[in-house]
Amino acid sequence: MAEYIAKVQDSKKEAVADLKSRFDGISSFIFTDYRGLTVAQITEIRDKLRTSDTEFKVVKNRFAKIAMKDLGITDVDDFLKGPTAVAAVPGESNDVAKALFEFAKGMPLTVKGAVINGELFDAAKIEAFSKLPGRSQLIAMLMGLMKAPVQKLAATLQAIVDKGGDSAKAEEAKTE
Repeated sequence: MAEYIAKVQDSKKEAVADLKSRFDGISSFIFTDYRGLTVAQITEIRDKLRTSDTEFKVVKNRFAKIAMKDLGITDVDDFLKGPTAVAAVPGESNDVAKALFEFAKGMPLTVKGAVINGELFDAAKIEAFSKLPGRSQLIAMLMGLMKAPVQKLAATLQAIVDKGGDSAKAEEAKTE
């Protein structure tokens, strides 16, 4: 009996290669269910996410599974069921997660899960992650904490100088 060999169409190979090239070098992906969104709403989400260099792409699940597997990202099959759009996040994923959950409040968008820097997040975990301050916010908070003691010391020294100057003028006035 002859062995069956499936012939893969070139267009499908090209589609998978395109996804791989788009996802290559990106370590964070947020998977969403876009069922019920209009084209205008998807465009609005894309425009908002574009400010953080994030690409929001509607994908064919089978092609995305192959591309993710080839890139070494595993265990995402549960997120690639039903209508799926992937936010490929090259930068800070916390801000993108916040933006997607903001959109989900007013639109029929559902966040299914995510892969953040190689770690798998389910829907509840990614929602909790989105509520945390982002990396840039944490750095700003740390800098504020580090600056406060120095600022307080400078203000105290200035108060001593100001007070010392006033008492010297008062003594000069007494001696005259």
